Amino acid sequence: MGSAHAVLEVRDVVKTYGGVRALGGVSLALEPGEVHCLAGENGSGKSTLIKIISGVERPDSGVLVIDGHTLSHTTPSDAIRAGVQVIYQDFSLFPNLTAAENIAMLDELAARRRLSSRRRIRAAAQRVVETLGLDIDLDADVAELSVADRQLIAICRALVGSAKVLIMDEPTTALTHSEVRRLFSVVRRLQERGVAIMFVSHKLDEVLQISQRVTVLRNGEVVASGPASAHTARSIAKAMTGRDISDERIVQPLAPDAAPLMVVNGLGRKGAFSDVDFTLSSGEILGITGLLGSGRGEIADAIFGVAPADTGTIAVSGRQHTIRSIADGVRAGIGYVPEDRLTQGLFLEKSIADNMVAASLDSYRTRARLLDRRRISGSIAELFARLRIKAPHVQAPVRSLSGGNAQRVVIAKWLDRNPAVLMLNGPTVGVDIGSKEEIFAILRAQAAQGTGIIVISDDIPELAANCHRVLIVRSGRIVAELAGDEIDVDRIEERMTA
Repeated sequence: MGSAHAVLEVRDVVKTYGGVRALGGVSLALEPGEVHCLAGENGSGKSTLIKIISGVERPDSGVLVIDGHTLSHTTPSDAIRAGVQVIYQDFSLFPNLTAAENIAMLDELAARRRLSSRRRIRAAAQRVVETLGLDIDLDADVAELSVADRQLIAICRALVGSAKVLIMDEPTTALTHSEVRRLFSVVRRLQERGVAIMFVSHKLDEVLQISQRVTVLRNGEVVASGPASAHTARSIAKAMTGRDISDERIVQPLAPDAAPLMVVNGLGRKGAFSDVDFTLSSGEILGITGLLGSGRGEIADAIFGVAPADTGTIAVSGRQHTIRSIADGVRAGIGYVPEDRLTQGLFLEKSIADNMVAASLDSYRTRARLLDRRRISGSIAELFARLRIKAPHVQAPVRSLSGGNAQRVVIAKWLDRNPAVLMLNGPTVGVDIGSKEEIFAILRAQAAQGTGIIVISDDIPELAANCHRVLIVRSGRIVAELAGDEIDVDRIEERMTA
């Protein structure tokens, strides 16, 4: 594979780790002013390829051609000097420095200046911001800025370094619809400047909206590559997984006599949300959505006791509960998979097995208050198999798992308690499309056993496909409820933005 016009080429790159092949002869090319989507499930080789392009990892064989120069390997400094920049999901910014300082920092280091000039730094940052037509407070500390503004600062930092190739890893994960539109507007300005962009995302509708070309990896090999116009979200999903992925509604009818499982009345917290009323039935999957900042996540935090409500009542299984803490939420029979699974849902240094039983150890104690190791091992083995967690064994560190498998461990932790109600906030953020489908299959199976499921998400297609009802939150209030045939993507988005 090759192109006379390519600013970056990857030719027959192979990489193995401990005998396991992560990349098996991958080739692709990026041309100036092109947005090239790199798609694939977790574990497909995307991250390894990015590390090789950026110089973090060295390939076993194959070469990179950057701006006409052939390299068998490179270092991060070499890649940056050649014009290759990577914007990772965490943006790698300094929160205690200003926006201007973050933008100009790498350029200052590259020039090996011993003394920095605030005037020079601000002027360099201002030039890039004006070039892209952005409105960013350059004097504000990055810690004070929104996720969307931090994303744009990371882009500006790359341009100060005269980036020719910009790799964006899951750039829209935490952005609202309006912020995504703003980001895409900036991406198009970058294209006009001739910057080649590798866009890595699980959100296939966005991929098709912004990309000119698509390359799909599966098991470390290129299984599809070509113009984005030749693809649909479904064809990309099939290439990623090797099977057809349905986007139609997969909702089992509720039993006519399904009992109310949770009743929320008049729930409110000053400055966050108010007058929240809803009922969740046994076996129901209830979606709650709204734009970022609508109050949807705060409602979930209040129900579980993370940040308790000031007013209102919560009843579970016919019994009213005062939920002032997480312990109260757990005692009420509620499980909660938080939005940030890495910092709030898992013990990263512990094993899969330890994480699975972390919330239910007391239930395994004998009369002598000793832990029943045989029962614990049996439960862990059953959950490991039932949730199809892809790992060599249950003692593997949870830190080593992909996003989808890490999410399954958090879900397993709560299923081991057999909660009456299981809430999940952003259950498929950063999860590939195959794992998304499997996670919702797990939730549907749990609902079929009578558990009430609440899904808080801004992934509208997944809500439309899986929920019996969807509640729309705006400005801290439930402003609409959709059920049955009323539920479709267009109608949900219309109610969210009305």
